[in-house]
Amino acid sequence: VHLELGGRMVPFAGWEMPVQYSGIVEEHKAVRNAAGVFDISHMGQFLVSGKSAEAFLNRTLTNDVSKLAPGQGQYTLLLNEKGGVVDDLIAYRTSEREFFLVVNASRIDADWEHLEKQLTEEDDVMMANASDFTAGLAVQGPRSREVFQRLFQGSAPYPEKNTILITMTEGGPMWLCGTGYTGEDGFEFFVPAEKSASWFRSIVDAVKAEGGVPCGLGARDTLRLEMCYPLYGNDLGEERTPLQAGLGFFVAMDKGDFTGREALAAQKANGMPDKLAAFRMTGTAPPPRPHYPVMHAGQVVGEVCSGTQSPSLSAGIGMTYLPSALAALGTEIEIEVRGRKFPAEIVKKPFYRKA
Repeated sequence: VHLELGGRMVPFAGWEMPVQYSGIVEEHKAVRNAAGVFDISHMGQFLVSGKSAEAFLNRTLTNDVSKLAPGQGQYTLLLNEKGGVVDDLIAYRTSEREFFLVVNASRIDADWEHLEKQLTEEDDVMMANASDFTAGLAVQGPRSREVFQRLFQGSAPYPEKNTILITMTEGGPMWLCGTGYTGEDGFEFFVPAEKSASWFRSIVDAVKAEGGVPCGLGARDTLRLEMCYPLYGNDLGEERTPLQAGLGFFVAMDKGDFTGREALAAQKANGMPDKLAAFRMTGTAPPPRPHYPVMHAGQVVGEVCSGTQSPSLSAGIGMTYLPSALAALGTEIEIEVRGRKFPAEIVKKPFYRKA
């Protein structure tokens, strides 16, 4: 279906994914002004259930799942013993003793192994990996509600932010979620994989009727970076903690013990070696790209983790880990691009705010 729609395919996390259809800037602007649809079938889905499911997830994830009522979700992280990020994910509570986790494509096997290792004989927990049998689609943009009405014709309520609804369709169960990765209103849903092509075609028609377009990985990246949403493998990894990444809000230090807590407590007490900072190019410059050197006072002090040309701001933007003293707002840095240095400044997150 992607090829039919003119999608340009690239390898991504072991999948072939469309990087763009009509063009990254056009797709980006469609999501900011109308609506776009993304294929997120590469992402993983785990079902965790049983009497001890809540206690088990509170032991393994950073956020407090006990605060979720059935039908609610939260952003959370899976850590190793050193406090490094194994993955960032969304955890939804679907009933008193059942949870639905949406994990990153490149981390499905690592996450599964990590969770399995932490199960004990006392845990009354069942886990199922539905990733291979499930497809996912995301609609994002200010006209998402109108797209939803065209699709569902009143047969399901619009999922508000951070909620989940499980509904039965002709093709089997559907997990309908009020989440996204663009900073816009929107929804995501997961259905049996064999039904995905017909769903995608229907959504493309509904999105186009509202002035939108199908979107690829390129626009997904520029949209999330404008919001300073981290990307696993670029901005997050096992060598740094969520505190260094500026994600302390999603770490419930007061809920009792969890994997990595001790390392985070030590970091809180002793200070952090570096922090993830947002920078904006201050003059005419090529777009900053991952791994470009970051300079301060003639010294290399880091490298670009994520970087792009922002379609909304018409400026180069990016994120980089810097020694804490240099991560302060207003610090002037330089980004080295193919041997030339271009000025940039540390700015407040996010880059993009709705007018």
